[in-house]
Amino acid sequence: MRVRALRTPQDRFAALPDFGYPPRYADVGGLRMAYVAAGPPDGEPVLLLHGEPSWSFLYRTVMRVLADAGLRVIAADMIGFGRSDKPAEMSDHSYARHVEWVRALAFDALGLSGVTLVGQDWGGLIGLRLVAEHPGRFARVVAANTGLPTGDHPMPEIWLRFREVVRTAPVLGISRLVQAGCRSVLAGEVLAAYEAPFPDESFKAGPRVMPSLVPTTPGDPASAANRAAWQQLSAWDKPFLVAFSDSDPITGAMAPILKAVVPGAAETVIEGAGHFLQEDAGERLGTVIVDFIRGRT
Repeated sequence: MRVRALRTPQDRFAALPDFGYPPRYADVGGLRMAYVAAGPPDGEPVLLLHGEPSWSFLYRTVMRVLADAGLRVIAADMIGFGRSDKPAEMSDHSYARHVEWVRALAFDALGLSGVTLVGQDWGGLIGLRLVAEHPGRFARVVAANTGLPTGDHPMPEIWLRFREVVRTAPVLGISRLVQAGCRSVLAGEVLAAYEAPFPDESFKAGPRVMPSLVPTTPGDPASAANRAAWQQLSAWDKPFLVAFSDSDPITGAMAPILKAVVPGAAETVIEGAGHFLQEDAGERLGTVIVDFIRGRT
């Protein structure tokens, strides 16, 4: 099915602080998906996946730490976010489509294997599905403030209200959502960078719809696939790190579940950080990832 998509003008990204990586693009099912890369091309690959409502800019500090350690870093922009194409209708987005778009980038376009996945928020909801469905492509996993909901347990009422507000607000403040998920106060130029992908409300179908794609009932379209992914993760036999912050009310309850289900999962707590731990503790998170890859965790 042909998707009508919007494309953010490049001049919107002209003044990004500490994010000078040139954008690269790949075709994923007729849409243009953006990513940035750093580090040696022959380094061990690390795939960084962001979530709602951010983009690869979120990983700028983490990228520097990983690249300095000799790793090949790829940070993707989900379709509907960052420099990637933005389907104009909320109905153009589905959980399955987002999994497929990232799969097409990582495997079809980039041919990645031996990958370390780092997934936060939706980056984990998508990335853990890919890990479960293509385990041979991955060497290890870092789950950071994320989960894999199946809809078998009720979501808190406060989250359901948040979902409705994001879907229906006349003006959706992207940078306000990011700031609300941080312990630190973000600089004005950083807040502007989170607004940059969205020139007006017509570009925000992705951020508006993503909370509605989280499975909240057992019969949700993504529930069966996520249950199957949990089954695969329960037999995972490669390194797995649960790296959650100490101050994330959104996903904090998922940390003990991941640790209990995934055999041999290690755990590191990132202190002094909120939901967007890349902003609050990017240097620390980067060091944790490097130590994990080098077998020091």
